[in-house]
Amino acid sequence: MSPDALLYFAAWIFCVGICLVIVKRNTLLMLVGTELMLNAANVNLVYFNSRSSLPDGAMFAVFVIVVAVCEAAVGLAIMMRVYHFYQTSLPDQISELRERT
Repeated sequence: MSPDALLYFAAWIFCVGICLVIVKRNTLLMLVGTELMLNAANVNLVYFNSRSSLPDGAMFAVFVIVVAVCEAAVGLAIMMRVYHFYQTSLPDQISELRERT
């Protein structure tokens, strides 16, 4: 695989992630889009790390993976809590974000 093809692949994954975040109304698909964008950044970091002699890109990639796991865990927890109160996973149908008493 040529180096340009890998960068184009990462750009394509990033564009798909942006499209999912912007177009889809479902919260779970918005989280998937965010994960795709972070994975595209990881592909770029690993590619540029392979072009240099320093392990900086690999360390940043591991950091991005940790951030992605934390984002997924917190996002899913918030989504489940919101679904429990409002019985919907569509962000457009939620009018208030405080707990009803």
